Amino acid sequence: MHLRQSAVLRQIPSDQTLPNAYRKSPSYGTLPPSRRTVRSNCMKRILIIEDDRDIVELVRYNLANEGFQVSSAHDGSTGLSTLKKTPPDLLLLDLMLPKLSGLEICREIRRDDSLNRLPILMLTARGEEADRVVGLEMGADDYVTKPFSPRELLARVKALLRRAEPPSDAPRTIEIGKLAIDPASYRVSHSGKPVPLSTLEFRLLYYLASRPNRVFTRDQLLDAVWGTDRFVTPRSVDVYVRRLREKIESDPENPLHLKTVRGAGYLFETRAA
Repeated sequence: MHLRQSAVLRQIPSDQTLPNAYRKSPSYGTLPPSRRTVRSNCMKRILIIEDDRDIVELVRYNLANEGFQVSSAHDGSTGLSTLKKTPPDLLLLDLMLPKLSGLEICREIRRDDSLNRLPILMLTARGEEADRVVGLEMGADDYVTKPFSPRELLARVKALLRRAEPPSDAPRTIEIGKLAIDPASYRVSHSGKPVPLSTLEFRLLYYLASRPNRVFTRDQLLDAVWGTDRFVTPRSVDVYVRRLREKIESDPENPLHLKTVRGAGYLFETRAA
C-alpha cells in the first residue's frame, strides 16, 4: 500500500532541493510560505488522514507552501476523533487505513449533521473505477489515485474549496411538494425534517430544482456544478443522483422528482408535486 517516496518526488515541479529537505526536515508545517501563497488560503484548515508518513509530509509541505494550515492523523480512529473535535475546511482521506477505514469515516461524516458538508478528497492506491465509485457513493467528493502529482493535488484541493463556498448572492428558496431547498443556508428539508447533504449534493440538487422539467446531460451537469476545473468523470453524476434519490425520495427506485431520461440525462420533475 505504501507509495515509494521517489515515485512521487519525481513529479515535484521546479524545486530541485526538495528531496533532501523532504527527508531531513522534522516538520513542513512550520516552513515559510512560498511566493505563490494566496492570502485567502491562510485561514483554510486541512486535515490529512493517511498512514504513509512520507506521503503526509510531502502533502503537508506543498499545502503549507500555499498558505494552508495542515494537521494530520495516521490511523482512522484518531483521524475521526480529531476532525470531530476540530472540524477542518477540507479532509484528505486515504481509503486503506488501520483501525478504521476511509469508507467508514466517510459514512460517519455524512451521517453527522455538523460535518456532512465537509469536502472530502480521497487518496487511494486503487485505480479501478469500481473502487472510486464506492468511495463516491460513501460520500467522498473527489479522488486522487496514487502516485499523484503535488500540482494536481493542489488544484483539486482548491477546486473543492471553491465549490464549498456559499453563493455571494441570495437566490430564492425552492419549495416543491414536501421538499424545501434553501440556498442561503445550504439546508434541505423533506416534510419538515432536515435532510443532510454534502456541499456537492446540495449544488447538484439546487441546480436541477431551480431549472425544473428540463433535461440536462451528464456533461452539462458536470460543467455547471463541478465547473471547468473538474477532475471527476460523467459516471460521478450517476453516483450523486443515486445518493440524492436515497435522501429526498420516498421511493428511490421510483423517484417522484429526480428522473432519468434514458439516453439523454436527468431532470427535476415538478409536475407531479
